[in-house]
Amino acid sequence: MPRRSTGQTRAKNDKIGVLIINLGTPDATDYFSVRRYLNEFLSDTRVIDYPSWKWQPILQSIILTFRPFKAGAAYKSIWNNKKNESPLKTHTRAQCTKLKKAFKDEHPNIEFEWGMRYGNPSIARGIDALHAKGCQKILFLALYPQYSACTTATAYDKAFEHLKTLSHQPAARTVPSWYKDPQYIDALANTITTAIEKLDKNPQVILTSFHGIPKRYTDKGDPYYHHCIETSDLVRKKLKWTKDKWEATFQSRFGPEEWLQPYTSETLSSLAQKGVKRIAVLSPAFVSECIETLEEIEIKEKEDFLNAGGEEFTYIPCLNESPAHIDLLSDLIKREMSGWIN
Repeated sequence: MPRRSTGQTRAKNDKIGVLIINLGTPDATDYFSVRRYLNEFLSDTRVIDYPSWKWQPILQSIILTFRPFKAGAAYKSIWNNKKNESPLKTHTRAQCTKLKKAFKDEHPNIEFEWGMRYGNPSIARGIDALHAKGCQKILFLALYPQYSACTTATAYDKAFEHLKTLSHQPAARTVPSWYKDPQYIDALANTITTAIEKLDKNPQVILTSFHGIPKRYTDKGDPYYHHCIETSDLVRKKLKWTKDKWEATFQSRFGPEEWLQPYTSETLSSLAQKGVKRIAVLSPAFVSECIETLEEIEIKEKEDFLNAGGEEFTYIPCLNESPAHIDLLSDLIKREMSGWIN
């Protein structure tokens, strides 16, 4: 005679999982750790869409021979030595921990895990951990406010790729982009205001620097560029800054083809040469500090701006695990769990 289900079993099967997904990071700064990470990242056809027969020989024989040295040095300059990990991993873990605490009292049946699209901990590990806890419903939250196939889509691709391997597959949902959510815009505006209040003089220009993608991706229908421009414009209007003192730019170019413009590096140099002495830079597409914000913007672009004649460069931090950001993510989760929770 079959055993009757206990209340404990029912409670376990009623659990809901949330998987926080971020881009990824190498496990260490040495050559081979960085090479493994870059190989996975740059082999993703959502990121580099060249035919494999054309791209892989270049990647394996040239790029992965030399680029790990440069990238490893960049990671080393911003590495969290105390935890022996990248800042991206530190902040993503903290975001997951704070979200779990935020839901603990009202929704104790919701479990949280986090994973990286590239590197460790993997998305598959996160799904398996939630599945092992009895989660029969999982919400995937990729930490990209602006949608792009290069980021949001590939994160969800990887999640569903692993779901295909499970014999008992949970129900699944994904969180859509939130590039114009008023709560997100308010959080960015408040971050800028807080940073500026600490300065003796206001910056003459504020740049919102977004990670770039090849321009032809936009031409093929990727909405990322339009999402970025709208985010930047909404924050500017919220702060009541004029257009002549505000500009949206794009950073982190890779390869010889044209990427989204204007480029952050060239804009900073041009502004300095035109006599702009004080500037502030925020990277709204990144919700966690990472190599692109800490090494590329706060270190490299700052140095280039000052060398070009600038005098004051203010880097405005990401939202990270700030209370306003945790509140935003909590509300996004609750919104997308409609019907799963009361």
